[in-house]
Amino acid sequence: MSKVKVVLNRESVRKILRSQEMLEICEGHANNALQKLGSGYEVTSVTGKVRCNAEVAAVSHKAKKENMENNTILKAVGGK
Repeated sequence: MSKVKVVLNRESVRKILRSQEMLEICEGHANNALQKLGSGYEVTSVTGKVRCNAEVAAVSHKAKKENMENNTILKAVGGK
């Protein structure tokens, strides 16, 4: 059996991780979670030095309390 060696082009991977398409994918996942939550939550996104990120955050007092008591954001994104 022959061994296969894969070498990634780091610059190309970095471009993919910071691309507009990847940002849209991250925002899509965050918006899907946002639809499962009630009011008082918002999505923010940013492209950093290494990759893009999207975040779901509780912004109202009621949502913050609900998230602290029930981990609603974690459950909405598919965590346990």
